Amino acid sequence: MNNILEMRNITKAFGGVQALTNVHLEVAEGEIHALMGENGAGKSTLMNILTGVVPMDAGKIVFDKKTYVHPTIRQMEAAGIAFVHQEINVINDLMVYENIFLNREIQNKWHVLEKKRMIRETEELFERLGVKIDPMQMVSELKTSEKQLLEICRSLHANAKLLILDEPTTALSNEEISHLFGILKKMKQEGTSFIFISHKMPEIFEIADRYTVFRNGWFVSSGPISETTPQKMTTDMIGVEYAEKDVYHPRKLGDIVLRLNRLSGHGFSDVDLEVRKGEIVAFTGLAGCGASELMQTMFGVLPIENGFVEVAGKRINGRIYQFMRNRVAMLPSNRKENSVIPDMTILENMQIAEHRLSRKKPVIFRREEEKKYEELKEMLHIKAEDPDAPINSLSGGNQQKVFLAKWLNTDADVLLFDNPTQGVDVGAKAEIYQLILEFAEEGKTVLINTLEIPEIKKVSDRCVVFYEGRVAKVFEHEEIDEKTVMMYSTNAVKAAGGNKNGK
Repeated sequence: MNNILEMRNITKAFGGVQALTNVHLEVAEGEIHALMGENGAGKSTLMNILTGVVPMDAGKIVFDKKTYVHPTIRQMEAAGIAFVHQEINVINDLMVYENIFLNREIQNKWHVLEKKRMIRETEELFERLGVKIDPMQMVSELKTSEKQLLEICRSLHANAKLLILDEPTTALSNEEISHLFGILKKMKQEGTSFIFISHKMPEIFEIADRYTVFRNGWFVSSGPISETTPQKMTTDMIGVEYAEKDVYHPRKLGDIVLRLNRLSGHGFSDVDLEVRKGEIVAFTGLAGCGASELMQTMFGVLPIENGFVEVAGKRINGRIYQFMRNRVAMLPSNRKENSVIPDMTILENMQIAEHRLSRKKPVIFRREEEKKYEELKEMLHIKAEDPDAPINSLSGGNQQKVFLAKWLNTDADVLLFDNPTQGVDVGAKAEIYQLILEFAEEGKTVLINTLEIPEIKKVSDRCVVFYEGRVAKVFEHEEIDEKTVMMYSTNAVKAAGGNKNGK
């Protein structure tokens, strides 16, 4: 079988960070090729190079027998490469057929749009692929799965020879996934090639012909799916070394202070969990697994759809303020969007949550606030001298410590940390790990959501693994193993049991 794509010795650095080092990727004609790797492995960078979004520092691309050294977006689109992103990119305010023909509208000699012809060609395309969507329907009325199919159909109508599908099943039901896979198999038989990016092992072993694994910007392995196993692929993705020292230490736990009973909400369902005073519990899973949404629901950011949250024996069904009043605090995942108030000083960012709780007090006492600031700065080792300096003058790690201080300032007993070390350097990470352990020693209950499994091993008493919105497995600290957690995060356990090759 001939290769439609060869990427050779691709190297890329961003500033001083090496994103890719001499990696290669080959995709055959009429093949579904799985591109695998953890977050930060280099998959997105390589795809952005292939589609002309990012220039490579070294290497070459051969696509459809033509060599590219400095490809542009327009060149690669014209060559027949289409990228269907995880974030759906359709125009809701247009009809289905208008999306299919966007920027390629059919006009007559008087430059009048030939609407009937475009509708007819859309119907013919959908019929060929087995897609049941009305070409005259507004895209805003379509389900997520239908919008995803629309994107794929638009790429095919543009004569794409290679489609890059980035986590295409994240928002799909099992029935919708089966329908999508049926379409991909039909297109493959017609000669279309695919790069299929997914962390879900059962899907990879069902749909892919070959695979390539990256780790930390390096090529690790490649070959036919029939010659590997979910366990081996997981090992290739995460490696076998555990470089950093485990800082975890056990402690005596108190009574149950947090209880989730059959809790359901946006992106998750039927979660039962009991957490004790002084306990550290970690949530993990693939991006979009529902853990972050669960944490947001536990703080009133998202509504409870079913079940209940109980804190210190009291059910809480309100929004954020009710959770704050019951001594629950949350550090959100996206610091820049959800924590930083750039027009405020360090002191003001640190005090704003406490101001919300004491909003009926008519006067703010500056001297008291400065005293509290100095205490928290010393406790958290915040590197900031002037409390009136802008928050953006601090590094990412020190900003994160300021937001920790903001919630400690409210005397919260239950701390919810969504990706607490996201975007901070190694030194700041180590300090945050130590702080989390110190909070637990003081009797605070800590829940963290993180995609970094080594981080879980460092601090947590238990690890709750989510897969597609449900609890897949709960591990005690001594059971936490990076490979095993990844197996449950990707549902590779099921794939291993159901692998037709018996591997």
